[in-house]
Amino acid sequence: MQEQQPQQGQRIDPSFAGVIRQKERIKQKLSSIKHKIGVYSAKGGVGKTTIAVNIAYALSSKGFKVGLLDADIDCPNMALFLGIEEHSNQSGTILPMEKHGVKVVSTAMFADSATQPIIWRGPIINKMLGEFFENTAWGDLDYLVIDLPPGTSDAPLTIMQLLDLDGILLVTTPQRIASINTVRSGKMAKKLSVAVLGVIENMSDGSGSAAKAVAEAVGCDVPGILKNDQRFSNFSDEGKVPVLEDNEIKEEFINIISKFSNV
Repeated sequence: MQEQQPQQGQRIDPSFAGVIRQKERIKQKLSSIKHKIGVYSAKGGVGKTTIAVNIAYALSSKGFKVGLLDADIDCPNMALFLGIEEHSNQSGTILPMEKHGVKVVSTAMFADSATQPIIWRGPIINKMLGEFFENTAWGDLDYLVIDLPPGTSDAPLTIMQLLDLDGILLVTTPQRIASINTVRSGKMAKKLSVAVLGVIENMSDGSGSAAKAVAEAVGCDVPGILKNDQRFSNFSDEGKVPVLEDNEIKEEFINIISKFSNV
């Protein structure tokens, strides 16, 4: 959905003008990042973080400079997936933590405990997202991979409105409810003029029927079908990155990123 531009002589709503100014500030702040890729599904529990983490490290393994942003503000899990236990007391400019050559930012790094709930209303979450975009010193990056929160409301809407994304990768599982919600995700992105780079079926039985249904409904490709594999859970529970630990998994993700990058 294209943003409506005010006609000549028409008064600009202050909130609309504020969004435009913030988007311009963020665009300038992130100008040293060549590509911004979102990983998204309206359905939680489909493995977005697994996909985002392994895509980031697959890109890094090919020599790209990569950043990884956990934008699931109120339920951040990326630090657990990466075995990050350090906490940051930074104020002002946010300096990403480097893990195995990838720059990482997550609200979990600023929380006192991994089990402490972050109970914030939508406006506070949106403000925190804006802080991440405007105040993080990413430096020069080839790719910033963003793990989007689930749903189709405030947080993912804010991300798609404020960032000039190159596109999003959708994630589904074989369950019908997951594929229906993933179709919603893709249609939301298209309404906001964000390209859908493809849909990945995670925890698959191998048929890829759910991903194919989403791809047909949204009009995109299927860059990867990942079978249900206990190795992913085992590595993640240990705070290890599957792509860095297992060559077979690494090749799967190299194949996936080859569909949308210059690998």
